Amino acid sequence: MICILVELPLTASELAPLMRPGVEARQIPPHESAWELAPEFLSGPEVLLCKQPPRNLDDMPHLKLIQIGTVGYEHLKSLAFERRSVRVCNARGVFDSAIAEWNLGMMIAFTRDLRGMLRNQEHAVWERADRFAQEIRGRVVGLWGYGGIGRETARLAKAFGMIVHVLTRSGVGPRSFWCPEGTGDPEGTLPDRVYTTAQRLEFLGTLDFLILALPHTRESDGLIGPDELQALPPRAVVLNPSRGPIIQEGALLEALRTNRIAGAALDTHFHYPLPADHPLWRFPNVILTPHISGADKSDRYRPRIVALFADNVARYQEGRPLLNELTREEWIGA
Repeated sequence: MICILVELPLTASELAPLMRPGVEARQIPPHESAWELAPEFLSGPEVLLCKQPPRNLDDMPHLKLIQIGTVGYEHLKSLAFERRSVRVCNARGVFDSAIAEWNLGMMIAFTRDLRGMLRNQEHAVWERADRFAQEIRGRVVGLWGYGGIGRETARLAKAFGMIVHVLTRSGVGPRSFWCPEGTGDPEGTLPDRVYTTAQRLEFLGTLDFLILALPHTRESDGLIGPDELQALPPRAVVLNPSRGPIIQEGALLEALRTNRIAGAALDTHFHYPLPADHPLWRFPNVILTPHISGADKSDRYRPRIVALFADNVARYQEGRPLLNELTREEWIGA
C-alpha cells in the first residue's frame, strides 16, 4: 500500500482520481504558510502533494516523491534536492492555458490601445482614433522559450492569424511534458520560424511582440538587457509572464523612457509588492498585473493539478518514468 499525503485543500470529489488499488490518500488539515507535519503524518507517507515541503521534511523516513503545485521551484533551492534521494516533480503544464490567454489579452490590449480607450471613458472623451481600430492578425509574436506556455500561446496566436517566431536552445520537436488535453503544440509544428540562441538579435528584430516564456535560472537572470531591447523594433511590446529579473530593470526603464520600445505588459516584477513610488506605475504604455496570469485561484487549477498528480502516482506505482521530474541539472541551475 502506497501512502499519499495531500497538503492542498482538496475536496473529497477532487481527491477521487487518486483513489486506486494499492493507494491510500490522506488529507492534511489546514495550516499556516510556514508549516510542520504533525507527528502522526510523518512515518508512513511515500508521496506528498504540496506547494512547499514541511519544515520537518527530514523527519519523513519513507518519503520518495514530492509533487509540488507550482511550476517555479527556485523557492526550494535551499533544500538541496540535488543531493537528496527524494524525487520532485513540478506543475509544468497546469497554468499554460491561463498564461497563454493573458498573453493574447495583452497583445490585443496594446494593439487596440485599450488603456487609451479606458482613459477616454473615464473622462467622457469621444475619440475615434485610428489606433483603437487595429488588429493583431498578421503581426509577429516572438516566443523566447517553447515549453508549455510558449506552445499554448502559439496555438492561440495562430488561431488569430498571427505569425509565430520561436527562439530556443535545442530546437522545436514533440513535447515531452504534461499538458491538459487539447492544448499546446504536441508535435512542435506551429512556429513559422525557429531561431537559435546565437540568432537572438536577428530574432528580436522581426517582432511586434516579445513574450518571455522561459524559467528564471542563473543562466536567464538579466537575460534581456540593453542590447536585446535595442534590437527590438520601436513598435515592439515586451510581455513578461515569467519572472521579473529575466529583464534588467534599469534597461527596461530606459527603453520605456526613450520610447525605444512601444510598451510592456508585466505580470511578474522586480519587487513584491511593487512599491507605489516605482516608476513603472506611471508609464501610460505599461500594463501591470499582480502576478495573476496563471494562479492557483483559477477554478481550473485543482482539477488539473490532481490530474497531473494522479498520473504521476500511477507511474510511480508501476515503475514508469514520471512527468515533469526535475533533474539534478535543473536544481543546480535554479
